[in-house]
Amino acid sequence: MIDIIPKDYELPLYLFHNGTNCETYKFLGCHKGEKDGIEGYYFRVWAAHAEGISVVGDFNDWDENATPMEKIDDSEVWEAFVTGLKTYDTYKYCIHGCDGKTHYKADPYGTHMEVAPNTGSKVFDIDDYLWSDKKWMTEKKSKDIYNCPMNIYEVHLNSWKACPDGKYFSYVRFADTIIPYIKEMGYTHIELMPLAEYPFDGSWGYQGIGYFAPTSRFGTPYDFMKMIDLFHLAGIGVILDWVPAHFPRDEAGLFEFDGGPSYEYSDPKKADHLTWGTRVFDYSKGEVKSFLISNALYWIEKYHVDGLRVDAVASMLYLDYDRRDGEWTPNKFGGKENLEAVQFFKDLNTAVFGRNPNTLMIAEESTSWPMVTKPASDGGLGFNFKWNMGWMNDMLKYMALDPIDRAFHHDMLTFSFFYAFSENFILPISHDEVVHGKASLVNKMYGGDIDNKFKQCKLFMAYMMAHPGKKLLFMGADFAQFREWDYENGLEWFMVDEYENHRNYLNYSKNLNHFYLDHPQFWERDFSWEGFSWISNDDFKQSIIIFRRFDKNGGEVIVVCNFVPVERKSYCFGVPYWGSYTEVFNSSSVDGSPCTNGTVKAVDVKMHGFDQSVCIDIPAFSCMYFTVKKEERPVPEKKAEGKKKTKTAAKKTAVKKAAKAKTTKKSTAKKAE
Repeated sequence: MIDIIPKDYELPLYLFHNGTNCETYKFLGCHKGEKDGIEGYYFRVWAAHAEGISVVGDFNDWDENATPMEKIDDSEVWEAFVTGLKTYDTYKYCIHGCDGKTHYKADPYGTHMEVAPNTGSKVFDIDDYLWSDKKWMTEKKSKDIYNCPMNIYEVHLNSWKACPDGKYFSYVRFADTIIPYIKEMGYTHIELMPLAEYPFDGSWGYQGIGYFAPTSRFGTPYDFMKMIDLFHLAGIGVILDWVPAHFPRDEAGLFEFDGGPSYEYSDPKKADHLTWGTRVFDYSKGEVKSFLISNALYWIEKYHVDGLRVDAVASMLYLDYDRRDGEWTPNKFGGKENLEAVQFFKDLNTAVFGRNPNTLMIAEESTSWPMVTKPASDGGLGFNFKWNMGWMNDMLKYMALDPIDRAFHHDMLTFSFFYAFSENFILPISHDEVVHGKASLVNKMYGGDIDNKFKQCKLFMAYMMAHPGKKLLFMGADFAQFREWDYENGLEWFMVDEYENHRNYLNYSKNLNHFYLDHPQFWERDFSWEGFSWISNDDFKQSIIIFRRFDKNGGEVIVVCNFVPVERKSYCFGVPYWGSYTEVFNSSSVDGSPCTNGTVKAVDVKMHGFDQSVCIDIPAFSCMYFTVKKEERPVPEKKAEGKKKTKTAAKKTAVKKAAKAKTTKKSTAKKAE
């Protein structure tokens, strides 16, 4: 029997159409190859409804008749072999669509593109870069990502600082500039807003046309790799925003790629994001699933990105998202869930974790969809982290309230703790909260008094750092920038140089971040009730909450928060142990260093379910951290036999009688007056 050896394209094509090709980028796109002993490049593109396609570019003077493509064995994939090409040659696909029109499209799998606003793809081989981050990549394999600190600094690359000598920074220059700052400030990860090629700066990268091409604004694919390398060499993890929810209507992009619905849904009730003016990926098509899953793995495996923050997950999960009645069609069970998107997420995360177990797959999911961070095999969506949008919305609304009214909205302050362990949460203060008239973080705080705004913002950040869950902060909030984020201009770093309030706030942020890093109580048990316990959550009249955070060895930090501008003298609360309680961080001080209580001793008064308590002074608008030193409870003195009292007891009795007599005397005198 003669074995039938399949052609080298049959398996990739089968997997591609089936939605299970995790490396479609190795087959489709532009790749070096050989045909009949001649070296050149293969071009392959999926276009199911095209009437004809040719490759046009610098190499053939953009002549649409010079380099026609042919279908591979009558499949939906077209191919051409071209010789004489050079790196950086620009090309597009000239597609005669099913609509009778000619469309010039960038390569969906192209690895490099022209600098915007130009939209051509470029010949570029990404496989020759020599990585230097072997130590990082090796150590990452054994890292416990759930019980490690994660303090993410979210950045828009081109507006973190204004480029002094041009419109755009470079990838490498950006890394060289920001790495010392991230290290000094105590962030563990950087999250970069989307860097897959996009035509319009004002989309911030969330409307892309080159899913496999790092934007050329900042350099070549090798420059992008070098940037990742530099972050890893400095011990900084890299998270990239990723957008599988939608794509723009730009002519050069995926929009009606072959003259009709191709990457998008054909059903008009599913095809459009009406408010965003974009198209929705058709998650029912195997080719689209292969495209997106391959793309996710491409950034993780080819570019060594440590995680993806998946944008707009809720918009994918719900058929009625941003639609009124009559504008959407229920699923086969009569519900509003997009079952195809649900299955896509399960397949995506199964594929990613099957090959890269310690990747961060983070869902920006703004609803209460269940089991987002539970494995797909257990019925979950399969992510390992989720942004806690409910916490963010509640707390920003709470901090905007007049402190007088906060007592009537105490549940907004405490509710998040009750579901804090239902998912693996990240607490986000992201770019979305400081644009479009929403105000900067410091200006979200109640009132017009600048000093009180800074106090409340410090309080909020210290409370956030102690709350269960990993952390994310958008650039500018680290030094309390007043102005909203503006993508066309750099952050207002001059405020740090010129104003003491902002300089002090930046130093405070640094100290808070390093306190977080140095205290595993705040990150070792982020996703379990074993890492958290209430002391007091019901003092709504004074807007005070007190809770405990634990590390895996039982060490703890007690957190005391006061959300009103009233100092509380000798405020008493129960504590778990007899011993000493030392104030180690205080948001009301300039830099967070202790300034109020020092060390206080437990007293033998029962409160909050404990056998002992402490009394402290709580500054207005403050959050304080206390560490615990357990001590042996003193043995109480035994009474003498019979009714005889010890000298000490007799003395105490005498003091009490004297005090009572003094009180009676005063009372009598007052009545006489």
